[in-house]
Amino acid sequence: MSVPLSILDLVSISDGSTARDAIASSVRSAQLADRLGYRRLWFAEHHNTVNLAASATSLLISHAAAATERIRVGSGGVMLPNHAPLMVAEQYGTLANMHGDRIDLGLGRAPGTDQLTAQALARSSAEPQAFAQNIYDLQGWFGDQGRAYSTPIISAVSAHTHVPIWVLGSTVNGAAIAGQLGLPFSVASHFAPDQLDQAITVYRESFTTEAPTAQIDEPYIMAGINVMVAPTDDEAAREFTTVGQMFLDLRTGGRRKLQPPIDPDALAARGGGNNPMLQISAVGSPATVKQQLEGFVERTGADELITATYAFDPQVRDRSLELLADVWF
Repeated sequence: MSVPLSILDLVSISDGSTARDAIASSVRSAQLADRLGYRRLWFAEHHNTVNLAASATSLLISHAAAATERIRVGSGGVMLPNHAPLMVAEQYGTLANMHGDRIDLGLGRAPGTDQLTAQALARSSAEPQAFAQNIYDLQGWFGDQGRAYSTPIISAVSAHTHVPIWVLGSTVNGAAIAGQLGLPFSVASHFAPDQLDQAITVYRESFTTEAPTAQIDEPYIMAGINVMVAPTDDEAAREFTTVGQMFLDLRTGGRRKLQPPIDPDALAARGGGNNPMLQISAVGSPATVKQQLEGFVERTGADELITATYAFDPQVRDRSLELLADVWF
């Protein structure tokens, strides 16, 4: 039986379009994913970028949840050092009260931006011990008493919601935190593949149900992978050059919105071919991508995959979602 597929959306802004356009396209894609049978839709958190509109994560979640019926909607993730934990509890408790038991809270320790912007956003510590304590407090605020474990402050709006918490990470450090807290682990292999295999091993070996934060009975891994499905391998490779250009800009300091696809050889000539950050990708026809995804599941033993699909044309992204669903579900 195939593992569930989920979607990570960064609400990308294509050249010639606006953040308003990107958000509208994102909601249409959410409705499509809901109909197709994807398990969950998560929104990332990024700041000080010109090509991504995923900044106010909780607002995007609420907008998508209101437009869908079945799919789980959550954060992939909230970068906790950018936020006061009480505010996160109040926001996600409110979401759960508004939209029912479809809300996920994925938490990360990275700022999701550059250091200058991180300083402007900083509200809590990124140190592992403080991160773990903040998660414990969040669980208290989501619990039946609505009370954190380290403070008498009560959050009535989040009480009784029991919003499930995930730990996000890309390294063995993040994996160890997830395992030691007894929480599901979402590994960001779609852009940080270097420690993928080691991180999965560390997570499984460090997993415990004895921690007061433990929410699951056994390890659960959701692994990230870039996906572009098109009718042919060649067409998919061309569409994927939009992602290649974005990551080339990231490496060279370019600040552009998503660019139209170009010939893959032209991208390689500019130094954007075979980017090591994108080695965890499934690109091709439906049959090709299905085989690549199955190989990735076999390699990682992942319980679930979360796919990231960037496209200059939102219709190309939606077509990719449909073609993948046809061969996977």
